[in-house]
Amino acid sequence: MNRYPVWKYAIILVALLVSGLYALPNLFGEAPAVQVSVAKASMKLDPSAMARVEDALKSAGVAADAVSLDGTSIKARFANTDAQLKAKDAIQKALNPDATDPAYVVALNLLSRSPAWLTALHASPMYLGLDLRGGVHFMLQVDMQAALSKKAESLAGDIRTVLREKNVRHSGIARNGQSIEIRFRDAQTMEVARRTVADQFADLTTVESPDGAEFKMVATIKPVAAKSVQDQALKQNITTLHNRINELGVAEPLIQQQGQDRIVVQLPGVQDTAKAKDILGRTATLEIRMVEDSAEARAAETGSGPVPFGSERYLERNGQAVIVKKQVILTGDNLTDAQPGFDSQTQEAAVHLTLDAKGARIFRDVTRESIGKRMAILLFEKGKGEVVTAPVIRSEIGGGRVQISGRMTTVEAADTALLLRAGSLAAPMEIIEERTIGPSLGAENIAKGFNSVTWGFVAVALFMCAYYMLFGVISSISLAFNLLLLVAVLSMLQATLTLPGMAAMALVLGMAIDANVLINERVREELRNGASPQAAIHAGYDRAWATIIDSNVTTLIAGLALLAFGSGPVRGFAVVHCLGILTSMFSGVFFSRGVVNLWYGRQKKLKSVSIGTVWRPDSSNQVATN
Repeated sequence: MNRYPVWKYAIILVALLVSGLYALPNLFGEAPAVQVSVAKASMKLDPSAMARVEDALKSAGVAADAVSLDGTSIKARFANTDAQLKAKDAIQKALNPDATDPAYVVALNLLSRSPAWLTALHASPMYLGLDLRGGVHFMLQVDMQAALSKKAESLAGDIRTVLREKNVRHSGIARNGQSIEIRFRDAQTMEVARRTVADQFADLTTVESPDGAEFKMVATIKPVAAKSVQDQALKQNITTLHNRINELGVAEPLIQQQGQDRIVVQLPGVQDTAKAKDILGRTATLEIRMVEDSAEARAAETGSGPVPFGSERYLERNGQAVIVKKQVILTGDNLTDAQPGFDSQTQEAAVHLTLDAKGARIFRDVTRESIGKRMAILLFEKGKGEVVTAPVIRSEIGGGRVQISGRMTTVEAADTALLLRAGSLAAPMEIIEERTIGPSLGAENIAKGFNSVTWGFVAVALFMCAYYMLFGVISSISLAFNLLLLVAVLSMLQATLTLPGMAAMALVLGMAIDANVLINERVREELRNGASPQAAIHAGYDRAWATIIDSNVTTLIAGLALLAFGSGPVRGFAVVHCLGILTSMFSGVFFSRGVVNLWYGRQKKLKSVSIGTVWRPDSSNQVATN
């Protein structure tokens, strides 16, 4: 009656081993570390860079527990924060001798102390939120007016192009704030232009009026279109920030919209506010310009003459100077996609760009008119430009497909494509709130949260053991298994644990024991009614199951509502709350019954069970009741 088949015990054993294995990395804690990543897409990290880091540490007399090259970053782990800060200064001086033009980003971080064999099994600790791990918090204000002005500037250029194609003469087009002013010499031409703008630009509304001897048409962005531009700018900025931060390996960053024009950024583990700002400001933009091929330009390339008027001097990756014209033909705004690949002729690594309709048309016209001339593709990061490639135009290039190649590795091609896909910020942002939470405060929060969960568990376990005897001990064991299973699931999902999450964990302990209380009281009731111990155990578990399901499902619905409609700390609470309900149903019923069956199920002639005092009514009361 009270016996589990072998396969059920196998499930319990596997769950116990797997949960113990994946919860284990959380016991090792985190070590202070220094993380090094490249500051420019044209650079890469290799073993020589790691050797420079090791030499810098040796020269400074700082012993590192471990130094490793992990994909896009070098990570050095240390025993304490004093060694971490000293190492950060040493590495910064060794890798960035010119502080005004840093080649590497050197930032403070925290790394898990898990042994290599656990890491090989993909067993990682839970991510800790900003309140537990420490880090930086920013509130960014997006300049929506600048986004609208930028859109108006783009529309002014489009109107100029369309009117030229339609052969509509005007006296000048100028952007005035977020409106576009177009002047005409006669009303008939202005009317033709109005109809053209109305047909080609549905997002604009126009107002015509005389202006002295001329006529003026003012085009403004419609409110609905302006709202769309603002929403798109906010989304693009969030995407750009995600790409920049993810590239630098910040674990579980929080980047989310707040209100209509603000973005909240939280970077757990990052302690250097200046470097965090540097991360947020990292964007790359693309510009396509023509190369100046005059005799003066060739002299300027060799350094024997000045740069011609209207031109600028940039360097290629091999250090060769290139003189390019200031006039920008295309920018990264005309890009719709950028993917790494290979040159079909030379099989060298390349980046394949896809232009929008406007960009494709301009690029086709420019290449048709400039056959035999050189075109430079420049990549700008932090205001500093670099010539990626400057090929000779052999023929007209149509279709909106452009290729960047030339002395580029596959990793560099992938990095460049990533930077270009992220693009530049659609609108400038300003930091209006800045907060740093130190690791010591995070450690104090962890200690307080851990103590609350531990003492809550001890108090519940003592009460259960005192009131339900052996069944209380079994309930406490199932509660401990529930806690172990919950931590393992959170670790496997790489969920972020915050202070509200730890509060939910303490709450789950009280809710999880409720199932065992229901079962134990049901078994007592069956014993009071005169059932045999084996029958009471069987009926107690079976009849309590329906009540347990009802209570847990209704609580789970409330948790899912918090998860769906909450944000920030509320969602952190809801995630642990919902997972805790699911694990408590498994441990409180399936696991605890397995332990009870293992202990009592093998006894054929069971006369009593240790479940505390069972109050039986005397015979006179029975009769009176009946």
